[in-house]
Amino acid sequence: MKASDYIADYLHAKGVGVVFEVVGGMITHLLDSVHRRGQLRVVSMHHEQAAAFAVDGLGRMRNLPAVAMATSGPGATNLLTGIGSCFFDSVPAVFITGQVNTHELKGNRGVRQLGFQETDIVSMARPITKGSWLVQDAASLPDVLDKAFSLAVSGRPGPVLIDIPMDVQRDPVERTEILPDGPSTAEVGIPQDLWSSLSSASRPLAIIGSGGAQPGIRGPLRDFLEKLGIPAVFSLLGNDVLEHGHPQRVGFYGSYGNRWSNYAVGQADWLLVLGSRLDIRQTGADVDSFKTGKSIFHVDVDPSEVNNRVEGCQAIVADLQSFLSSSLATMPKVSLNIADWFAEIEKKQSEWPAEAEYRSSKGINPCRFLTDLSRQGGSARAYVADVGQHQMWSAQCLELKQGQRFLTSGGMGAMGYGLPAAIGAVCDNGNGPVVLVAGDGGFQLNLQELETVRRNNFPVKMLVINNRCHGMVRQFQQSYFHSRYHSTMWGYTAPDFTRVSEAYGIPAMTIEEESQVPAALDFFWKNPEGPVLLQVMLDPEGNVYPKIAFGHPLTEMEPEFKPLEMEGT
Repeated sequence: MKASDYIADYLHAKGVGVVFEVVGGMITHLLDSVHRRGQLRVVSMHHEQAAAFAVDGLGRMRNLPAVAMATSGPGATNLLTGIGSCFFDSVPAVFITGQVNTHELKGNRGVRQLGFQETDIVSMARPITKGSWLVQDAASLPDVLDKAFSLAVSGRPGPVLIDIPMDVQRDPVERTEILPDGPSTAEVGIPQDLWSSLSSASRPLAIIGSGGAQPGIRGPLRDFLEKLGIPAVFSLLGNDVLEHGHPQRVGFYGSYGNRWSNYAVGQADWLLVLGSRLDIRQTGADVDSFKTGKSIFHVDVDPSEVNNRVEGCQAIVADLQSFLSSSLATMPKVSLNIADWFAEIEKKQSEWPAEAEYRSSKGINPCRFLTDLSRQGGSARAYVADVGQHQMWSAQCLELKQGQRFLTSGGMGAMGYGLPAAIGAVCDNGNGPVVLVAGDGGFQLNLQELETVRRNNFPVKMLVINNRCHGMVRQFQQSYFHSRYHSTMWGYTAPDFTRVSEAYGIPAMTIEEESQVPAALDFFWKNPEGPVLLQVMLDPEGNVYPKIAFGHPLTEMEPEFKPLEMEGT
């Protein structure tokens, strides 16, 4: 069969379901085959970066590889930011790029380019993929596809890229059987002192990272935590594992974490770290204070992440699913007397309510607004946050319900992620809308995808927190550059997003005062089956607190403490 037909059949057999793309000459064979076979849904985006972020969003919802296609040259290079986002945040994804005909490849010639739009995307993508291949003949295509899909989901998940010249796409392929992926759970040796040390701890705590947020792991992890019976804090990417109100959920911790969550980490004497790499935004710059006085057991599938920044941890190198399966089968009954520890954390939470951290007296309190929004959002299947101040308010203040997902760009921290990732998330097989929380700066980076939302009538509920500046960097400039707001406020503007949304045919509304909030929330949730945009105007001088005072321990946070030096991250 024609190679492009084989690819279309292969993607269907692997359960891909949806392909995101921006059309170009070098993928016309692929798109024509997908169309003629009629097995896959094609979502046409308006920028390849957005297609890559959509793959990221759908991949997080399903924990199966989603697929984006792009043409050679600028189409392929435009994917790179989204590929990097998948790589840093461990999202399984397959990117397929078209390439010029094999006889137009420059090979070892000294020229910069031979074929029109010829670009060596394989070399460019290699540092931010688990595997990257140029398919030089159709006979090798089945093996490359098998390797790519297997690699994307095995071990620490991540993206792969397959670059296929146009003549290879139209060459014949021997029909081969497409085999389903087999189970990957393996037995894990649990250290003997894991449970014995827990039994002697008075302030045990679990730290949950993005590894715990994967769809196939969330159920077993919940069972494990409830059997363990200890409190848990969550990184930015693991923040949706236990719902608001669960008796073991403490909250979001890290650089902008809830103050009581950071307190709990600081006071803990026993830590079990599950699928979290303990980067600087989780531990703060003062690593010694983070680990002092604690027994730390670190479970991670990537051995290079254990004892990397935080040394002295007892390493359990395993995929989280295997660790949980082995632990649930072999964990002894551990008697813990930690009621006082729970009460201490609860007391700190009552002393430091999240909405009181916002210090501006002008207009709408974003933390209180997001809390109210989520309390009415029972039908939402996911919240997707772009990158900026609103991202941290979302992590601090959204009251997620059981099963609701929280998606955001962590390691890459890419503005413009939110809208296309929400499009990807809404393409998951499920019911209910997806809520986007974006800032005015980030929303403008992929604004064109409003047309994708409108054309498909996707139920994406868009909240634009408009503080008329690049707020997170403005806050940085306030701290370290004597409030010289170049490019964050000086020389920066944003349009009226209500008018922009209405130009695309999407209902929209703007509010500026607390008294308008009830009507705005009614408007936002009125039609669960269609898109809507709500613009919330904020004080440009409003800051995100609490925030680790750089150089201080995790528990010493701004504005009460001042940084010891300029933060470098």
